[in-house]
Amino acid sequence: MNRRSFVKKMLMSLAFLSAGATASIPFVRRWMVNAESGNVKFGQPHSSAQELSNTPLASFFLLSDLHISVSESSMTDRLHLALKDISAWEIPLDAIVLGGDLTDFGRASDYKLLKDILNGYTLPQLYANMGNHDYYDIWLTSKGEFSTETMPNGKTDSMARERFINFMAYYTKKPYIDVWVNDVHLIMMSQEAYVQERPEVGEGAWYSDEQLEWLRSIMQAHKDGRPAIVFIHQPLPDPGTDGGTHRVIRAKEFRAILAPYKNVFVLSGHSHRNFVGEEHYNWQNSFHWINNASVGRTRGVAGGEADPAQGLYVEVYPHQVVLRAREFSNRTWIESSEWKIPLW
Repeated sequence: MNRRSFVKKMLMSLAFLSAGATASIPFVRRWMVNAESGNVKFGQPHSSAQELSNTPLASFFLLSDLHISVSESSMTDRLHLALKDISAWEIPLDAIVLGGDLTDFGRASDYKLLKDILNGYTLPQLYANMGNHDYYDIWLTSKGEFSTETMPNGKTDSMARERFINFMAYYTKKPYIDVWVNDVHLIMMSQEAYVQERPEVGEGAWYSDEQLEWLRSIMQAHKDGRPAIVFIHQPLPDPGTDGGTHRVIRAKEFRAILAPYKNVFVLSGHSHRNFVGEEHYNWQNSFHWINNASVGRTRGVAGGEADPAQGLYVEVYPHQVVLRAREFSNRTWIESSEWKIPLW
């Protein structure tokens, strides 16, 4: 199978999994109105004068699905649009999180290009998790040609993980990590295998026993209700099920780990869904789950920008979390995609 056929099959799968979000539209819009008025169904927000501060505890951008490639300049151009906008931000930022698929093929040359781009800007601290495309070097021959017949072309998933870990300089020597930013917990989860090691995972996100136990352990710090922001790449399947390709595979255990805690936010990418005219808040969970758009490959929709490059801006306050969709191509907010979620 050549790359064109492979990508066509991938896009059809992504369109199918994204279509299911439309069923939640009426509930989501009703919830957003209630949240803004303070009449929320899941609990009562805090209301002390201190907690209603206009100064966020932490603010950051989530940039998902950059797909940087030495073979294609359009993704590089869109990333420059995002970084120019962010680097001119008037309010200090605490972090930028790159939400998986940093590269299109996970090659050393792709990471070098990404590093060169990032080094051209003054940016806050960077964090990231891995996406499925960051493992894609196994599909390329020694001549750089896409070939499913010769996969893994003398390469391994372990090589891909090592490149990512070295690029991020993670001291854990793992592709996942957590950090505290001004009492706000950022948790970056990464798929730990692809089809060279585990053919059955397809394009799904497989988390090891070790990573899930790590998540279980660090979540214990949230018994006091402090907010936790968990970053995944692939979206979750329906509640009560485990996922397959294009989904979090061990989803039932993932949900069970987060279920005891309030004020948990899960932010995903992968589906390249446009913030204009498409729903991104998924309500059938014990936590708040919002699916991000893509910087490099957000799909076009009627009424939106012809060449979109989108991301998510997040502000965490003592009393609420505010999430706003940003269109980097023209430096504007996407007003239809804004969430103000009270903490309780």
